[in-house]
Amino acid sequence: MLLPLQSQFKTTFRIMKSKMILAAAFAAISQLAFAGGILTNTNQNIAYNRMMSREAAIGIDGAYYNPAGVAFLSPGHHFSFNWQMAVQRRTIENDYPLFGNNTADNSTHRKFQGKAFAPVLPSVQYAYNWRDFSFQFNGGLIGGGGKCTFDDGLGSFEKIVGETALGAVGLAGAVDQALGQQMFTSPQMFGTDGKYSFNSYMRGNSYYYGFSVGAAYKLRPNMSVFAGVRAVYATGSYYGYVRNIKVGNMPLYKVLDPSKTNSGDIELNCDQKGLGFTPIISIDYRLGHWNFAAKYEFKTRMRLKNESVNQAPSIGNLQDNLGTAVAQTVAAQAMKQGMTQTEALAYGLEYAKNKLSDPRVVGAMGMIKQQFDSKMEEATGEYADGVKVPADIPALLSVGVGYNPVDPLRVNVGFHYFYDKQASAYNHREEKLKRGTMEWTAGAEFDASKRITVSAGWQNTNYGLSEAYMNDKSFVVSSNSVACGARFHLTKRMDLNVAYFHSFYQHKKTTEESTQTVTYKSDYTRDNNVFGVGVDFNF
Repeated sequence: MLLPLQSQFKTTFRIMKSKMILAAAFAAISQLAFAGGILTNTNQNIAYNRMMSREAAIGIDGAYYNPAGVAFLSPGHHFSFNWQMAVQRRTIENDYPLFGNNTADNSTHRKFQGKAFAPVLPSVQYAYNWRDFSFQFNGGLIGGGGKCTFDDGLGSFEKIVGETALGAVGLAGAVDQALGQQMFTSPQMFGTDGKYSFNSYMRGNSYYYGFSVGAAYKLRPNMSVFAGVRAVYATGSYYGYVRNIKVGNMPLYKVLDPSKTNSGDIELNCDQKGLGFTPIISIDYRLGHWNFAAKYEFKTRMRLKNESVNQAPSIGNLQDNLGTAVAQTVAAQAMKQGMTQTEALAYGLEYAKNKLSDPRVVGAMGMIKQQFDSKMEEATGEYADGVKVPADIPALLSVGVGYNPVDPLRVNVGFHYFYDKQASAYNHREEKLKRGTMEWTAGAEFDASKRITVSAGWQNTNYGLSEAYMNDKSFVVSSNSVACGARFHLTKRMDLNVAYFHSFYQHKKTTEESTQTVTYKSDYTRDNNVFGVGVDFNF
């Protein structure tokens, strides 16, 4: 019994680590933004995907990018339906000496990849222009947008496993010293080197549906304004497990319930839902061959309500379990020496009480309990049942300039600023940012013929990242995106848009001094491809 219980302590740390793996992965899964600021998708129309700059363009896609400018379209109905498919890969490379204690892979280098796939990202824009008014609707995925899977966990969790494994070995050593014999630190149990192993898996999806309505009005023949509001409905679901947990040579289930091989498994199920609203204002001014536009989206206050089922062994009764295990072992030895069962049990209980009151044991158990509680709260607090998690969508200021030097050619440039530091996140993580996100865009389209318009564009996304902000639970990295596409004028009233863009993400490297002699290094990057098709109608 002594040996299994020591294994329980060690594996309990594993549990903490494992659950943190799940929580971290879920947070990463929940953030699949392809362009824009944190938690923001700005690719709402294929016209944008093929050109990357539509802030000052006049078109039905302006229901999102330049709503004031939509007022300059012809009278009548304008409709656009768009479909996108996005494929994204997230790569995190870590270096940490304690990874060498993983019995499945003793390399100190790890490469973790999360694969995200969004096969259907729809969006719809509609406008009805009547006299000087333009009544508009926009619907699409303005945040999240996909499913993501992590087959091998995350480095931050394995880091905790390695560290807590050593902590468990320290407790085992303290207990053995108090008992005056090697029990918990034996090679058959925890050993002395902090070896560990486990299996983990997680998947999740997150969608932020945005539906906006508003109206534009032409104050002058060359100037219009817009006011509207967007409703945002957020939903996400996450599932993961940690199985086959082992510390040293002791499987966790043998300590918890030897009759059930899954008694040591960890599962986390979490569903999130939330609702928020965003006021939007816009202005457009035309001057000869030039067009100037600006839009401001206020912050969307989001609180995601959790419905969760979280399971993990309790460490609160650690001392009592340890005392019982020691008492039973000592009682069995005493009975062999001639004591009755009642006498032996009483002797064992008294012996365990005296030995476990040793300051070394009390200190080691207190440290483990404190570490366990704090790490569990850090890892799973965001996914606890009933919790309302802050997940604001940041305010956005966009400005753009369009220029039409000759009839077949249209050029656009734009700038976005996302007020990320003013958007509340869990545990006020936004405060670790240096500044909000800045984006520069540029694009051009050319009428190659009466039937075909070709286009290309570029976008630079620059986040205000800091080392303190970065973690594999949820990360973004700056990027340059390039796009190309075409618009086919199928009939007088119908156009077909096709587009492709690729994002070239930068690497963000961080270094964390785990101890004075041990350093944890991380390298974050992504890879992103988006394909899209859209149809525009005018009638």
